[in-house]
Amino acid sequence: MRIPLIAGNWKMHKTVAEAIALVEALLRGLGETSDREVLVCPPFTALHALEPILRGRPIALGAQDVFYEAQGAYTGAISPLMLRDVGCTYAIVGHSERRAIFGEDDALTNRKLRAALSHGLRAILCVGETLAERDAGETEMVLRRQVRWALEGVQDVGGLVIAYEPVWAIGTGDTATPEDAQAMHATIRQMLSELYSVEAAAQVRIQYGGSVKPDNVDELMAQPDIDGALVGGASLTAESFLRIVGFR
Repeated sequence: MRIPLIAGNWKMHKTVAEAIALVEALLRGLGETSDREVLVCPPFTALHALEPILRGRPIALGAQDVFYEAQGAYTGAISPLMLRDVGCTYAIVGHSERRAIFGEDDALTNRKLRAALSHGLRAILCVGETLAERDAGETEMVLRRQVRWALEGVQDVGGLVIAYEPVWAIGTGDTATPEDAQAMHATIRQMLSELYSVEAAAQVRIQYGGSVKPDNVDELMAQPDIDGALVGGASLTAESFLRIVGFR
């Protein structure tokens, strides 16, 4: 039984005071969560302040990125040890904005993912095609490349979550239809079964991301291979994120 994971990726939003106010509002409004897991991924600057507020509460803390070394002369980088130290249990790797804006390739994503897993963090691996790749009929080829490269050298996928985020849907208001999203999730699960085993693939949670909103989450979450959501803009207000967390 895969427990759905609803994660909020705040991106470059929220001061520390705003982050505290948001998580306090989420905690006040959060209902029964035994059948789903809730995660927030604030900016690095807010992690330390949020850890004592979320400690022992039904919202986990995650990071939006992680570096591949534990320490060293890497100005501006944040290591997996540092994230563990401030209470993070998850880290996002390979987000399309890291790939497109910061030039991160599949090899770098692989190094970050392996570092996160080796230091006890659960890794949320983001994969997805651009509009041009989709229009060219290359979606499956792109996903196969991203998944294969990211998991190179990874023996155990027990700590892995995959987020399928079609790049053309992120922040655009466009969303894959529930049927199209399900088809891609099933394809990714089949890839995992080929790389590992049917049993291992069945345990990996695959989230959908890309303009997930209160008015489309129910249909998306009704699909058999969609195991949660990686939510961007709609996670920045308590009302909308709580509605998504409370999907039916």
